[in-house]
Amino acid sequence: MASPDFSLSVADCPLIEIEGWDGTLGQFEKSVTASLGTKLPALVGETVRHNGLLVIRVAPRRLWLALDDGAQAPSLGVDPDLGCSVSLGEGRVRLRMAGADIARVLSKCITVDWRAPAAAPGRAVLTSFHHVPVLFLRTGETACELIVPRSFSRSLSDWIADAAGRERTRRERSPQEPLHGLAPWMIS
Repeated sequence: MASPDFSLSVADCPLIEIEGWDGTLGQFEKSVTASLGTKLPALVGETVRHNGLLVIRVAPRRLWLALDDGAQAPSLGVDPDLGCSVSLGEGRVRLRMAGADIARVLSKCITVDWRAPAAAPGRAVLTSFHHVPVLFLRTGETACELIVPRSFSRSLSDWIADAAGRERTRRERSPQEPLHGLAPWMIS
């Protein structure tokens, strides 16, 4: 689905989760930093991009490594005494969205404050979408991605497309009409 005001695409999401055991975080992070050749995000919600890889801190001891399209997975050997790794890519899909209407469309789907520093470009937020856990990644001023479970990707992308269609219809019928039910911070 694409228009000048909103676009949506669906793609596979090569994804690796790594987690450090309690009490080994310092050693674990040092080992992962050396393996990846880049620093790690310090706080939950922060991201670091490096060589086709987006490192996302999703919990204090847990990182997701999201690969760009066509990027090779890093050779990452996690010492089992320090933590573990598991591929999540088969179970996840990436929904990419962009356009001027993105904040309005997403306000009908997820509870993320588009204007909050925690949702600024380059940040990640774990949230839910109709009772389904999703990871919101803000990729630009009018762009984002949702990493969603594959089993729900069709229904969630249909939901987003419907919300975008309703927003387009609302704008065409009465472009000056206020957006009822939306808090001012939800509107960009």
